[in-house]
Amino acid sequence: MKIMLAPDSFKGSMTSIQAAEAMKKGIHRYDSNIEVSSFPLADGGEGTIDALTYGTTMKLVEVPSLDPLGREMTGYFAYDDQKKIAVIETAVASGLTLLAPHERNPLFTSTEGTGLIFSHAVAHGAKEIIIGIGGSASVDGGVGFLQGLGVRFQDASGQRLHRIGGQLDQIHTIDTSEMIDLPEDLRIKVATDVTNRLLGKEGAVYIFGPQKGMSDEDLPVYENGMAHFAELTKEVTGVDHRESPGSGAAGGLGFALLSYLDAELRRGFEMVAESVGIMEAIHEADLIMSGEGKLDEQTLFGKGPIGVATIAADAGKPVILFGGMRTRTFDEKIRDWDHVVSCALISDWTDVNQMMKEGPARLEDEVYRVMKTIDIGRAWPQR
Repeated sequence: MKIMLAPDSFKGSMTSIQAAEAMKKGIHRYDSNIEVSSFPLADGGEGTIDALTYGTTMKLVEVPSLDPLGREMTGYFAYDDQKKIAVIETAVASGLTLLAPHERNPLFTSTEGTGLIFSHAVAHGAKEIIIGIGGSASVDGGVGFLQGLGVRFQDASGQRLHRIGGQLDQIHTIDTSEMIDLPEDLRIKVATDVTNRLLGKEGAVYIFGPQKGMSDEDLPVYENGMAHFAELTKEVTGVDHRESPGSGAAGGLGFALLSYLDAELRRGFEMVAESVGIMEAIHEADLIMSGEGKLDEQTLFGKGPIGVATIAADAGKPVILFGGMRTRTFDEKIRDWDHVVSCALISDWTDVNQMMKEGPARLEDEVYRVMKTIDIGRAWPQR
């Protein structure tokens, strides 16, 4: 009997790795002889490094960096010495969670720290770099990231501009002459589940700006600055990625990676699934368990757990989805899926805050309960 675990994070309660460990405990409490394989999920945000390196020989490499406000910090990336693959997570040095609520101001925040980590990965000898770009604190169009690579931005008087998230309209020249040298065979893959374009009402500023501290009055100002930077970028690089899906991800960092580094943008789940061999593991398993903090309408639009369920459905494998909570819409929609059932950890009488604190224990208990009460014989072939 083989069970494959592929949970996403239960945000605010447990990481995807902690969720997988809780599920495993619940299974082995029921029957310690069951073979379990774990493949924690991520979508390009926090936890991407953990998901891509779980169970591998990759090592963390610590390097000097800067936080979103330019304060010195120790950043890191994961590295595979044999394959020369580096994994970078924007949230490590440029994440919103690094800042206190009163510090969240896109006028001053920057992605420079992520650029510095990228530069260190290149210097380390990486031939392939995977960047998860979720959870950033900035809406700087990737200008800070490029500064971390040595690109200079100057105003009309020739003065060098620093930390210019709110001053993109003041950029007059973009000087790439001191940008780090990139190996010709370097592959850059970007993991993001965001498909928003750079500009417009569905773009980087209007969609993600308010989440990062922008006021309604700020939005048109930042939008004009972003459009100005995009036009200058077109003149410098000769390419125009303003309308490319994902260019608006991470406050426009996706645009910079496309325009200046010719990066390949991929759906976060697809990249993680491909890198760790989720498809192969599903075909080898008898039962698949996945889940995340909230099973809702967003889950149905291609997030990790439903991606797992889709692959499993194609393979004719049964799936159990666990959620901290689930919406009625999700419950109604999932009934139409053959081989898929869902469970929620929260009942009407549950204290949500208490459940969040006890997340791993609650998930373990629920998995154990499911293992006892579902007719497992229907899911597992006789062997």
